[in-house]
Amino acid sequence: MPLPSDFTLLQVVPELDTGGAEQSTIDVAKAVVRAGGTALVATRGGRMAARLEADGGRLAQMPVQTKNPLTMLGNAARLVSLIRQEKVSIVHARSRAPAFSALWAAHATGTPFVATYHGVYKAQSGLKRWYNAIMTRGDLVIANSDYTRDHVLAEHNLDADRLVTIPRGVDLERFEPAFVTAARLDALRTAWGLDIADHRARILLAGRLTRIKGHLTIIEAAARLRAQGRHDFLIIFAGDDQGRTGYAAELKQAITAAGLDDCVRIVGHCDDMPAAYLLADIAILPTTVPESFGRAAVEPQVMGRPVIASNHGGVTETVQSGVTGWLAPVGDAEAWARAIAQAIDTGPARRMEMGETGRRRARQLYSVDAMCAQTLAAYEKVLEARA
Repeated sequence: MPLPSDFTLLQVVPELDTGGAEQSTIDVAKAVVRAGGTALVATRGGRMAARLEADGGRLAQMPVQTKNPLTMLGNAARLVSLIRQEKVSIVHARSRAPAFSALWAAHATGTPFVATYHGVYKAQSGLKRWYNAIMTRGDLVIANSDYTRDHVLAEHNLDADRLVTIPRGVDLERFEPAFVTAARLDALRTAWGLDIADHRARILLAGRLTRIKGHLTIIEAAARLRAQGRHDFLIIFAGDDQGRTGYAAELKQAITAAGLDDCVRIVGHCDDMPAAYLLADIAILPTTVPESFGRAAVEPQVMGRPVIASNHGGVTETVQSGVTGWLAPVGDAEAWARAIAQAIDTGPARRMEMGETGRRRARQLYSVDAMCAQTLAAYEKVLEARA
């Protein structure tokens, strides 16, 4: 059955600042509005809230990011009121802490509950496994990759019929090379202090400044390349430290101590990622913890750039080693130095060929339209089962 004409979706996500879960929230809200429904998002807020509202979605601001039990109970009461007032059809939780409040509110109002398992949550104890399992206690669980799906099945006693894999999607309108103007490229080049006459290979690590993203591995790999006498690369770290000022300072100190200030650059948060990938020759994702999907490995491929990624997690599904990029051992600076050298030495023509292959494949498999269509179909299935 199709979605009803009065369909109202309530998504619950801690923040709308940056990240894959947040982007998926925005994308699905936009799809619901386009389908004639109402899209609500309960969240603390963040820099992406304006985009949600520009797309026709509505913000319900509340402190759902908290793990404080009393505040979580208050959130549950607020969500109950919102569900009843807006006649919400489905509640969709995208993170564990707010999922408790969202599930309680859904049960209290008899509203179907869906959760997306956005990350591979490790459980070192029975208590942590119970905490993680909140994401599996609704009508349907969405896994964002086959890697995540396999983890959920292995970790929780879940009926496979209540689990569906829907890979994250990339907005093919936003990430379209032909739509990136010269003015946008010039603006970003200026912001990053790039010289148009600098012909070094530009290598981009896009992601928040957090230890699991593998920045230190890349700094060590860069030092090894320099020790080999190479001066043909410029590495750019683009991402927000999100208050992790200590880690950001550690990175700057490591760069300076290794004598890499002229070839490793921290440029901060970037709002124009399509332009960022076009300015790069190679994108890297050296995560030390497996990404459940790894949008930062797919977006550059959509923009026609080859990717070097750590050989684990969901990126092993999205990066074809030797075809659309390369896979390198996790945390092995020597191996990463070799992979970066290989990518540089491959040359512009071959990198362009790999990038085009990756672009065709990513557009076919990982479009935001496909993700949204599958998500709305999942909602229809849940409503039909409840009916």
